[in-house]
Amino acid sequence: MIQDNKVTINVALFGMTQSGKSSAGNILLGSTDFHSSFAAGSVTRDCSLRRSCLLHDFIRREGQETTLQIQVLDTPGYPHSRLSKPQVKQEVKEALAHHFGQEGLHLALLVQRADVPPCGQDALAPIQMVQELLGEAWMNYTAILFTHAEKIEEAGLSEDQYLEEASDSLLTLLNSIQHRYVFHYKEGNSQNEQRRKILVRLMEFVKENRYQFLTFK
Repeated sequence: MIQDNKVTINVALFGMTQSGKSSAGNILLGSTDFHSSFAAGSVTRDCSLRRSCLLHDFIRREGQETTLQIQVLDTPGYPHSRLSKPQVKQEVKEALAHHFGQEGLHLALLVQRADVPPCGQDALAPIQMVQELLGEAWMNYTAILFTHAEKIEEAGLSEDQYLEEASDSLLTLLNSIQHRYVFHYKEGNSQNEQRRKILVRLMEFVKENRYQFLTFK
C-alpha cells in the first residue's frame, strides 16, 4: 500500500518445519513478536500477522524521503508434523484472503536453511504450496531467504560459490524467480545491520516489480 510519504510492504513467509520462518519474521519486524523455538516437530500451527514499527526516511521514492512499514504473515511450516497438507493449505489460504484480500501481497518469502540443501519431495512441498496459493503469477512474487548463512562462511565458501554448487532443483527455482534471494547471517554484523540489509534487498525486489501486488478473494 502506498500513501503520501509512506510505503507498506506485505510479506508472507513459507518454508519447511524448522527452517527458521518465525525467526525470519522477527528479523524483518525488528521484534520478537513471533514465537520461535527449537523443537522436534512443527512449532507454528496458525497463521499470524504482525506489523513493524514505522521506519522513517528508510527509502527515497520520487525524490522524497519515505517511511517504510513491513507487515509479515507467518504460516505453518510444511510438511507439518501435526497438520495435513489440506489443513495447512486451507489455513494459509484463509489468512491470505483475510489479511491481503484487498490490500495485496507484495512478496512470498520462501525461507530455506543454507546448511540443509533442498532435496527430495519434502523440500519441494513449500514451493508447490506457494505455486498453488499464488497461482500462475507466483514466480513474479517469490523470493528466497537463506537462513544460517554463517555456515557458508564456516565452510570457507562465498555466497556465489555456494550457489554454484547448489542442486539442480534449487538452481531451477532461482532461475524461475529471477534470482531474487538474500542471505541472513546470525553472526558477524549486528542484527540491526542484518535487518537493514535484508529489508533493502526486499525493497529492491518490490521496486523491480513496480510495487505490484496479488490480491485474494
